Amino acid sequence: QVQLVESGGGSVQPGGSLRLSCAASERISSINSMGWYRQAPEKQRELVASISSGGNTNYADSVKGRFTISRDNAQNTLYLQMNSLKPEDSAVYYCNLVARVRFNTFQNYWGQGTQVTVSA
Repeated sequence: QVQLVESGGGSVQPGGSLRLSCAASERISSINSMGWYRQAPEKQRELVASISSGGNTNYADSVKGRFTISRDNAQNTLYLQMNSLKPEDSAVYYCNLVARVRFNTFQNYWGQGTQVTVSA
């Protein structure tokens, strides 16, 4: 089973920056997409950013221009660069990977999450 491990979370002041990393335990041969989700207390989990196998990116309107998603294929690692952080960005951030395990069969994998807190 593929394991995703997030790191890079922490506590920062408004306007600060953080870089999240997500490392896969093994090489995935058929990745459909990877992304970052976040969930604040008593709120639904929401998509923050995603990147397809072809490199196409998608961002939530609330983070456009501030966050950048990228990947390092050689290291099997996903990143989220977060700049100009706001208090409303505070949440647990989860790495997500969608892979094809068989023809027309896909599997979702989730990391354990990393806490991001933005406050004065």
